[in-house]
Amino acid sequence: MAIAVKQLHQVFVGEVSGVDLRRPLDADTVTALNDAINQYGVLVFHDQPIDDAQQQAFSRNFGELETTVRAYRKDFVPRLDIHMADISNLDENNKVLPAGDRRRLNALGNRLWHSDSSFKRIPARFSLLSARVIPDEGGETQFADMRAAWDALPDKMKARVEGMICEHTQLFSRAKIGFTDWAEEERAKMAPVPQVLVRTHPGSGRKSLFLSSHAGRIRGMEEPEARMLLLDLSEFATQREFVHTHRWKVGDLVMWDNRCTMHRAREYDETQIRDMHRTTVSDGVPTVLEAEAA
Repeated sequence: MAIAVKQLHQVFVGEVSGVDLRRPLDADTVTALNDAINQYGVLVFHDQPIDDAQQQAFSRNFGELETTVRAYRKDFVPRLDIHMADISNLDENNKVLPAGDRRRLNALGNRLWHSDSSFKRIPARFSLLSARVIPDEGGETQFADMRAAWDALPDKMKARVEGMICEHTQLFSRAKIGFTDWAEEERAKMAPVPQVLVRTHPGSGRKSLFLSSHAGRIRGMEEPEARMLLLDLSEFATQREFVHTHRWKVGDLVMWDNRCTMHRAREYDETQIRDMHRTTVSDGVPTVLEAEAA
């Protein structure tokens, strides 16, 4: 059966029907889904009761999977497979994290607008998030279309920012919420990496801002001025007309393209379980060539 896609927002986001993510996909379906993600930036799949193995198998249709950055820490005790990002409020024994737990405090940074893995030299292409258990209310995920934001930028600002190179690290984003509890091995592996500020999305041919809370510097610019520019751009890019809010149901899987969107989580009652499992497809190539990054 061919897939069908219904647009949910005026500029992006498609709701996909006609596919069962528990089963292997044929080449035509993979092509159709690639075409859809290139057009819509975010794809929503309802009623997909998948397990981790099925989620990984589906995700590998689109590229190589990243490993979780939590493994950077020597005392890391995984709850999930190393190719699954644990987007939950649970510990390794499936107990709700206490209020002061460093893992919970670190995860609060997910409420900042960001692009997954922009703090890696090779950032993420796609993220795929599966809802296993959700709270009674709250915990939504919001998405912003960076292509539409670029299109709406004044020409003078487009000319100013094109060609700029930013530096990204989780140390920058977590500092914004006052989180500094990093092990030395984490700090070493989280050294700032260069990313272009404007990129051309290869699937659609459209230009896009590449913004994230992980961005904290712009090369060749004084840091206060750079941070102010990044704040202004992020504020512009997350205006209501560019933003879609996804309200989760158990069995939802949402797939988004980190090359042309930002996203953030919303607040919820953390005495309740929110168990979300994410696979992340690497983009395969850096946004800045090694020679330019030196």
